Amino acid sequence: MAPTDTSARLAGLRALMQQHNLHAYIVPSEDAHQSEYIADCDARRAFISGFTGSAGQAVVTLDKAALWTDGRYFLQASQQLDANWTLMKFGLPDTPTKEAWLVAEFAAIDAARVGLDPALFSVKAAETLRAALAAKGHTVVPLAENLVDAVWAADRPAVPANPVTVLATEFAGQAFTDKLALVRAELAKPLKDGDNDVHAHALVLTALDDIAWLFNLRGSDIAFNPVFFAYALVSADDAVLWVDPTKLTPDVFSHLADGLVKVQPYHAIFDDLASVHAAKAAPGTKFVIDGRCNLALQEVLGADRTHVITRNPIVSAKAVKNPVEIDGFRLSHIRDAAALVSYFAWLEDELVNKGRDDIDEVDGSDYLEAQRAKQPDFVGLSFPTISGSGPNGAIIHYAPAKPSARTIDPKAVYLCDSGAQYKNGTTDVTRTVHLAGTPTDFEKLANTRVLQGHLALTRAVFPKGTSGFVVDAYARGPLWSSGLDFRHGTGHGVGHFLNVHEGPHSISPRPGSLDVALAPGMIVTNEPGYYHDDGADGHAGFGIRIENVLAVVEAKTPHNFGGVGYLTFENVTVVPYDKALIAVELLSPEEIKHIDAYHAECWEKVSPLLEPESLEWKWLQRATSPLVA
Repeated sequence: MAPTDTSARLAGLRALMQQHNLHAYIVPSEDAHQSEYIADCDARRAFISGFTGSAGQAVVTLDKAALWTDGRYFLQASQQLDANWTLMKFGLPDTPTKEAWLVAEFAAIDAARVGLDPALFSVKAAETLRAALAAKGHTVVPLAENLVDAVWAADRPAVPANPVTVLATEFAGQAFTDKLALVRAELAKPLKDGDNDVHAHALVLTALDDIAWLFNLRGSDIAFNPVFFAYALVSADDAVLWVDPTKLTPDVFSHLADGLVKVQPYHAIFDDLASVHAAKAAPGTKFVIDGRCNLALQEVLGADRTHVITRNPIVSAKAVKNPVEIDGFRLSHIRDAAALVSYFAWLEDELVNKGRDDIDEVDGSDYLEAQRAKQPDFVGLSFPTISGSGPNGAIIHYAPAKPSARTIDPKAVYLCDSGAQYKNGTTDVTRTVHLAGTPTDFEKLANTRVLQGHLALTRAVFPKGTSGFVVDAYARGPLWSSGLDFRHGTGHGVGHFLNVHEGPHSISPRPGSLDVALAPGMIVTNEPGYYHDDGADGHAGFGIRIENVLAVVEAKTPHNFGGVGYLTFENVTVVPYDKALIAVELLSPEEIKHIDAYHAECWEKVSPLLEPESLEWKWLQRATSPLVA
């Protein structure tokens, strides 16, 4: 991961900043829809900084450049940023927020001006920034022109214009007209603004996965995410979809006509909201937006005409899967497991039995993708495969690329975090293996502590109303007992043939995980890990992560204190754990019993998809045999 020389890019940006009389310019990771994963044309922060991770913010002043990112990307950012940049390790006690850093940088400046593109800043983020700067006499300056785009110029990739397709009800489990009715029912309820009631005229939607879910449509404008660029509005009388109409087939137009949905050009939303829809709103009613809505849209409507809510009703409805979606998750994960079993069987055979030494991390991920492509209803990958051998496994969101990809070493720990999009579900699974079967004692200790945390969370039983913040400690406790930990959340929601990272729930020690209780029908990952930097404490670098997708389900308990009801988790992923990396002596009898039962389930569900006596069938048979003979 050699750094990119950003000197010329920063010089171009600073020249434009001076033309606009700016003291700083902020470049976020997100697009106009606050997407986590973005199209190449929206990768402005990566272009200006050279850092390609999915999370981070760049702040450029006239003489400094700083980049904030979280613990998943500390190592990657340190390798990709050149000498022009200072890495700000977000979340560490001594790292200031970007607002605090800017205020300190402006200590000798009166009324500093901080520029940004309002289409890329959420209403919530803009409010936080404005308040912090205004307290010291500084101002935020929204600009119609994106300054990074001006520097990027003709080299900026084109905006995608890929076709949109209908997701049949047999996969979605609910007609989109029923979803529109759900939204309208919520809009009819008064909203609270302090002690006052607020009456909604319409809900304005900007998040791409919300829009795709609502209309039962899917696209491919953003790699790995089956979404398309669009905005939407729902009121008692209207349903409007702003999208490039050339993307829509006759089938899509016919589908939308069932709900009397009006289609307008994508960029027309700004004029349409300001004129047509503002005029339709009854006096005193407001346009409802959530905190992710971009500032540019709010400015068009006017802050006094909008009511900002924490999350719109689609977010909560989308998070709780219906029975058809949950069955789809189960089926897609069984098929996905067959692909993973084929991959690990092939990899072990090639590297250990045949002694090949020419398979690198990219070759491995390509072979795995080919196995997934053989499965029914496969559409594509759900994120770039993390295929990390040895020290590369310690880079939490490592993305291998030729020619720098390492050869997969069977005598080193190998971490593979991958997933796919199927029409009936989205998968995300991580397995860590030692193909030669000769890990060090420390590697086995680390893996076993991660596995124990993984098992503890899977088996957790907790009362309804419990958030992911509370159950996070289940996954970390065994690691803490050995003085180990990891710098990422334990679990995230997963969309149904949608974004692999989906809110509003999560399992994490971050305060945001307190906000939403886990509920039956939610899908969430269980992925504790440990990442050892190369050479630290005399050990070679390696990464451990074990990840399953779980469904939140009702727990059968002998009692029901308080009548609240209790919940637990169902494993949806059915891929065996690597027994070579397990220190059996550290496990309790109950943990051994649980692993054996899980492996028996993997065999029962996955073996019928494999050719009897084939390489992968025999591998699965060995991998799922009892832990203790």
